[in-house]
Amino acid sequence: MTDRTDVETRDRYGWFFPIQTRWSDNDIYGHINNVVYYSYFDTVISRFLIDEGGFDFINGRIIGIAVENKFEFKQSIMHPDKIEGGLRIAKIGTSSVRYEIGIFKEGENEAVAFGHFVHVFVDRDSNRPQPIPEAIRTAMQGILREP
Repeated sequence: MTDRTDVETRDRYGWFFPIQTRWSDNDIYGHINNVVYYSYFDTVISRFLIDEGGFDFINGRIIGIAVENKFEFKQSIMHPDKIEGGLRIAKIGTSSVRYEIGIFKEGENEAVAFGHFVHVFVDRDSNRPQPIPEAIRTAMQGILREP
């Protein structure tokens, strides 16, 4: 956990997705293991890209590669807690985007954990940076919350 005094609240996020915790997410200490949060972050981002941007992970020529990520804990959670991932876009570049994610207990206003992911969109074969596809960029602009 962190001693930071800043608080992430629901109103700072533009898109939410429910996440089902699983028995196997708990660790020996009785809370969700830290590595599982990255899976939650991936789930929130991928569902946003698919649901809102029409992203095709299987056949698309352009894919997103994670180049940076970080998260901080504010409070422990455990299965069977019901949680939601909140998503906002902090910055959109030509080929990169910074997502910011908050994990919330169902019905609670303050995040139990939060962090960010940076994707660079690349050509699947060459791994060279490519512009963010227009439909995805449009979806991202809808939840853009620049500092």
